[in-house]
Amino acid sequence: MSCLEIYNKDIMKKKEGEEETRDGTVDFYGRPSIRSKSGQWVAGIVILLNQGLATLAFFGVGVNLVLFLTRVLQQNNADAANNVSKWTGTVYIFSLVGAFLSDSYWGRYKTCAIFQVIFVIGISSLSLSSYMFLIRPRGCGDEVTPCGSHSTMEISMFYFSIYLIALGYGGYQPNIATLGADQFDEEHSKEGYSKIAFFSYFYLALNLGSLFSNTILGYFEDEGMWALGFWASTGSAVIGLILFLVGTPRYRYFKPTGNPLSRFCQVLVAATKKSSVEEPSKGREEMYDGDSKGRNASGNTGRRIMHTDEFKFLDRAAYITARDLDDKKQDAVNPWRLCPVTQVEEVKCILRLMPIWLCTIIYSVVFTQMASLFVEQGAAMKTTVSNFKIPPASMSSFDILSVALFIFLYRRVLEPLGNRFKKKDGSNGITELHRMGIGLVIAVLAMIAAGIVECYRLKYADKSCTHCDGSSSLSIFWQVPQYSFIGASEVFMYVGQLEFFNAQTPDGLKSFGSALCMMSMSMGNFVSSLLVTMVVKISSEDHMPGWIPRNLNKGHLDRFYFLLAALTSIDLVVYIACAKWYKSIKLEGKDEMMSDDDEDDTESDEEQAKDSKVY
Repeated sequence: MSCLEIYNKDIMKKKEGEEETRDGTVDFYGRPSIRSKSGQWVAGIVILLNQGLATLAFFGVGVNLVLFLTRVLQQNNADAANNVSKWTGTVYIFSLVGAFLSDSYWGRYKTCAIFQVIFVIGISSLSLSSYMFLIRPRGCGDEVTPCGSHSTMEISMFYFSIYLIALGYGGYQPNIATLGADQFDEEHSKEGYSKIAFFSYFYLALNLGSLFSNTILGYFEDEGMWALGFWASTGSAVIGLILFLVGTPRYRYFKPTGNPLSRFCQVLVAATKKSSVEEPSKGREEMYDGDSKGRNASGNTGRRIMHTDEFKFLDRAAYITARDLDDKKQDAVNPWRLCPVTQVEEVKCILRLMPIWLCTIIYSVVFTQMASLFVEQGAAMKTTVSNFKIPPASMSSFDILSVALFIFLYRRVLEPLGNRFKKKDGSNGITELHRMGIGLVIAVLAMIAAGIVECYRLKYADKSCTHCDGSSSLSIFWQVPQYSFIGASEVFMYVGQLEFFNAQTPDGLKSFGSALCMMSMSMGNFVSSLLVTMVVKISSEDHMPGWIPRNLNKGHLDRFYFLLAALTSIDLVVYIACAKWYKSIKLEGKDEMMSDDDEDDTESDEEQAKDSKVY
């Protein structure tokens, strides 16, 4: 080999080592990210560990909060349940706050760091106040020993602490998933594959964290060791925060793009003002596409969104009139009269996402039953094995194990199989929309399984019991199929939903996309509560016990499960129609960049999967 060839080879290696990412990410100092020195699985694993520890800490408080309110603060069951519902709903509301601040002003890293600090302060305050003021006498708060009364200041301190936790975790959660996805350049073939894999492992980390909380910490707290459980959660949150900060030099960052609300309003106002303006003769070619410096709607040099034909009325915001030409000459374009195409397409992207998002709410209604009616159903079954009593709530462990199993099956079996068919017939393989549809189908099976189990539970139940706990001879382990179906459906629905909203939202709204997933769960809780109220009211007319009475042996919980199966089936039909109508976002230059990578990438899909493997 000649000296010139050796020299050229060294130059090529250096260039490959210094290759910049193509999606617009920067390093901590604002310089373009170098692919080999930032992001990828080194940063991704740090974020996965952080997510697992934060989830462990959060559910260490939330899993038994209703018991803390009844046993320690001496609230009745109704008040405690309402307070927990309000607290949980607040978490989801704060997720929108965190997403807005992240996308608009702070960026994802800064938002995650600030809200994690708030989370740690809140959980530390709860641990300290519980240890010093609330657990009196020492050892109270179990099933036997009630705690004494508390002053207004002590109770106020408690509520201040738990709502700080809600603020911290709610603001952090939608941004950490998006920050993790940012560590993989979707415009690079191998990293794009890893980015898709990341969401599966992210959801697995979330479930593993909650598994420890639901079992080990839940047991300590149920036995009255509240301070120990809360301090363990505090330690987990602190370790998670430290780990997150340690990864700072390795992360890739997207710059915030400004207030999206004003950008949306500008498009609507500009389109309305030009409602009488005729479409340009050359169509797209004569529409405004940003200023001479190449800045798009976000005010920076981020990726442009290609024009689409849906919602054509909004295109009027980008029509250039004579007045707009005068403003351009004076470099004084009025954003309330003229908006770039990318800004218009941002609004279109969100409008196209809304029908899909609405279809996910019914699924969240099904998912919600796992923490409510499934537990009540389990309590009315045989919960003892020899002399050991199985807590009905602990059956959710089978859901988590199912999530872990089906993530493994999907990543290692179903996806490679889908990629083979993708190569042969040129199709898109198993898309996020396909997976969300499969999740709805499995959710229907979960409700049918739960209804069948309830039919048999009633068959072997003692109808004359005054309190139905343990009144049926049917073992609680017959609930395993319905929990397993829910876990399998989560892998297809919630993981697919995370990937879908992250991929289909513009660069400046990625955190908002993750917040939509959390809002789906929140709306599912509200719709479930409304549906239960309506069913109880209608079914209990004429002095009938209704479908869901206090004594389940006198009701028909099976009919409610079958009703949910029917509603989910209807939702599935609507979802299929919306999915067929949906048009994916297209970023200018993305397809060309991907093709450049594909020319050099001769590996099979199985080899790519091997390269992306992290566990």
